[in-house]
Amino acid sequence: MGQIKVEKNVGGIGGLHIIEPAVHGDSRGYFTETYNQRDMHEAGLDMVFVQDNQSMSTKGVLRGLHFQKQYPQGKLVRVIKGRVFDVAVDMRKDSKTFGKWYGVELSEENKKQFYISEGFAHGFLVLSDVAEFCYKVTDFYHPNDEGGVAWNDPEIAIEWGVCGEYRGSADSYGYTLSDGTPLNLSEKDKKWLPLKDTFRF
Repeated sequence: MGQIKVEKNVGGIGGLHIIEPAVHGDSRGYFTETYNQRDMHEAGLDMVFVQDNQSMSTKGVLRGLHFQKQYPQGKLVRVIKGRVFDVAVDMRKDSKTFGKWYGVELSEENKKQFYISEGFAHGFLVLSDVAEFCYKVTDFYHPNDEGGVAWNDPEIAIEWGVCGEYRGSADSYGYTLSDGTPLNLSEKDKKWLPLKDTFRF
């Protein structure tokens, strides 16, 4: 294999992979291949990407948990500035790990990438003052096909590392980071329902 190291099926969940590219650096800076199709294929990851996306978010922003219903996307995600806690939840109804989650910290320092196969809900929490988030996807975004799951659903029980209590809804009121920074969710993300009431693949 060339320039990447792949840890497959992390957390015992099929379809979730951590990818660590080789980084070549010296006192002047560094170089890394952020994507190499040949190396990915050699690692058994033969997905085809159709679009690259990039977003910027400030500390305390929590985006998710999102998925597409009929046109699910595989996502290869990474952080180029700052750090985030990135999470995937298995939404595949026939999966032995349905409803199970896995999370990993992605940062500009560790340069880890997280590949999330089709059939998962995805979200992330920004831990740094600012984070720039990049991801490649295997299908185009379909606005009328979007779904979501409550970020604080106690049935999933994601360990976001935030302070607060579940209040029977996905509202962020009363939740903060450990340093007191309030969580910041979009109005749409506050309204997603728990897993038991959500569309299942």
